[in-house]
Amino acid sequence: GSGSRRGDVRAATLILLAEQPMHGYQLMQAITERTGGTWRPSPGAIYPTISQLEDEGLVRVEVDGGRKLASLTDAGRRYLEDPASAVTDPFAGFTASAGTPDLRTALAEVHNAARSVATSGTDAQIAAARDILADARRALYLILAEGPDSKPADDA
Repeated sequence: GSGSRRGDVRAATLILLAEQPMHGYQLMQAITERTGGTWRPSPGAIYPTISQLEDEGLVRVEVDGGRKLASLTDAGRRYLEDPASAVTDPFAGFTASAGTPDLRTALAEVHNAARSVATSGTDAQIAAARDILADARRALYLILAEGPDSKPADDA
């Protein structure tokens, strides 16, 4: 273990909020789930991190039914996407250590990219993204088809 996980909590919080707004307890659950239960951050790690990110303008916190809902701001999204910020994926180590290739991280990255297009893209860009995702879905099914030339049965 790398002793203090504070930087990792920060990165994990930003990455998860890029996917959807979450309450603090949802962030804790999501981190635990993504790491197969090996990393369970405490409220004492999560809530100060959310406050710090809010102070930096990277996260916006709204009171929602008595609970605080955190969401990524535009500045937070830019920070996350900027290579200079050097935000490393804190979940990568957990999925890699399993020994078998894991599609979850790759899928989460595609999900983040699609969400970015959905929130800030033009209608034409969103339509293009939908086509790319449809092509990817077909290509994935082709991997499972018997041979490189055979196509999966498609009744549609």
